[in-house]
Amino acid sequence: MKYSESLTREDKVDMLYKMMLIRGFEEKVEELFSLNLIHGSTHLYIGQEATAVGACRALNKDDYITSTHRGHGHCIAKGGDVKYMMAELLGRKTGYCKGKGGSMHIADMDIGILGANGVVGGGIPIATGAGLSIKMRGTKQVVICFFGDGAANQGSFHESLNLASIWDLPVIYIIENNLYGMSMGVNRAVKVERLADRAKAYNIPGIVMDGNDVIEVYDTVSGAVEKVRNGGGPILIESLTYRWRGHSRSDARAYRTREEEAEWRSKCPIRRFSEKLMSEGLLTEEGFKELEKRVEDDLNNAVEFAKASPFPDPEDLLTDVYA
Repeated sequence: MKYSESLTREDKVDMLYKMMLIRGFEEKVEELFSLNLIHGSTHLYIGQEATAVGACRALNKDDYITSTHRGHGHCIAKGGDVKYMMAELLGRKTGYCKGKGGSMHIADMDIGILGANGVVGGGIPIATGAGLSIKMRGTKQVVICFFGDGAANQGSFHESLNLASIWDLPVIYIIENNLYGMSMGVNRAVKVERLADRAKAYNIPGIVMDGNDVIEVYDTVSGAVEKVRNGGGPILIESLTYRWRGHSRSDARAYRTREEEAEWRSKCPIRRFSEKLMSEGLLTEEGFKELEKRVEDDLNNAVEFAKASPFPDPEDLLTDVYA
């Protein structure tokens, strides 16, 4: 039996809504950045929505995730509130990190989001440590560690998988292989065809999944969660997907063809899932338009909330300082 067979119509429509909310949030961030209302850098998750939503749907509220510099999608998929996310990106006091963290450092410990990370591969040892904490406390929690193909070449990746393997830690490592680490194609950065094959070096399972098919992601990760939660040790999953935008706003994408981009856009995870739901009689065109309106309203409310929120006070520089 596939795990997705137990999903109700409401579950599936909510998964589609979450994917649409992620897409809309990123498009709104792109717009606000162009208006100079968001500063610093932005790394958009557009095109990869199915991986975050399918994976996080397989978790419980008290399970953990670690994220990346491209982390807005993971936060929303795990249950993050777009109001507090938008306030954080606009540097406001009501943001998740009081306006101090910005795009790449959003965290919400109450729902298991241990934080995005501006360091490539920085979340991998954190997830491993969280897994050790779970084992020492004797709980049945699970950690999902999201990171990109570029991070799979960091030393922290190999060190963490080795420790997790030795200690049978309850961690699922998900490589979001979107084909590029900044402008470097993955085929120029590694010799193996599939990054999941690296699991063999640590004697743990390595799985490849279609990261643009939210149901396949859900089924794959649900199976991994069940195994890991019951003491089966860590698992490495490679999610095959594609980032539609450049690495960041300054990336002109000169290293890839428009034909390649068009091919991957034809595999849009949102369109694929919405068409699937319609073909199964679970969603109508009118229902899809209602979801679009709901996303629009939610994001407009988030922007209004953020703009109405105060900036941090100068003395706030001296709070939350740990070293």
